[in-house]
Amino acid sequence: MTAQAAETAPRTADMSYLLQHTAHVLTTQMSAALAEIGMTPRAHCVLAHALQAERTQAQLAELSDLDKTTMVVTVDQLEKAGLAERVPSATDRRARIIKVTPAGERVVAEGQDIVDHVHEDVLGALPEQERTAFVSALNRLVNGHLATPVGPTEGTQGVRRPRQSRK
Repeated sequence: MTAQAAETAPRTADMSYLLQHTAHVLTTQMSAALAEIGMTPRAHCVLAHALQAERTQAQLAELSDLDKTTMVVTVDQLEKAGLAERVPSATDRRARIIKVTPAGERVVAEGQDIVDHVHEDVLGALPEQERTAFVSALNRLVNGHLATPVGPTEGTQGVRRPRQSRK
């Protein structure tokens, strides 16, 4: 390839930008939609995971991809709103689980309808034949090659996670 051809050849897509931008915009859309019922994506995620099984705060933090401090604040907010409570585990008396209250169950159900609608709207922007392939490819990346973040190398600082909104 000549130097001039190399200059005019299309560059590979900036995957970092594409993934970060779409994640950011999806998060803002989800936040706005869930705000209509007084919920945040983070709170909805924690409540939805807590409804699935008896789970500790640490287990929910891992499933929700939250650090410990953010998880404590989130559960405090859920308790204050009457949507969840910390209760002793039925299987380990040293552990406390996050139990969703009946009011929390109603909010999760309403929130899940909103989440599903936002996801359907996003996927609806793609041609039908691309939707399944897109979701499948993302799942393969999340569960495979991009499943685990790389820690900082010696002499460098770690990559900061984007700040989550404080709602």
